[in-house]
Amino acid sequence: MPSYSKPEVVLVLYPFSDLTSAKVRPAIVVNAAHVSQDLFVVALTSKTRGLLAGEFVLTDWKATGLNVETAVKRGIYTIKETLVKKRIGKLEDADAAQLEKSLRDWLELP
Repeated sequence: MPSYSKPEVVLVLYPFSDLTSAKVRPAIVVNAAHVSQDLFVVALTSKTRGLLAGEFVLTDWKATGLNVETAVKRGIYTIKETLVKKRIGKLEDADAAQLEKSLRDWLELP
């Protein structure tokens, strides 16, 4: 079974909030490697305007394996590892550091 850990960028089958359908979207794995079949992920979006506090546009989205300018969305989700369709890359160091800061701010951690 594959194992994913931070800060890998993956394609995930996301269900719509009303559970009527699902769509494959990019996400960043934010957990350390572990034996659970669940992952913590943060969603990514191509909608880069009107971002909330802690959301940010990736500075090096091309090197990460993404096709368009992409922003990190506020929110941490738990998904089954089986919903990951493909590993597409890894965040560059500056973006990974910004994500760590955003996570700490969102969760009010020191």
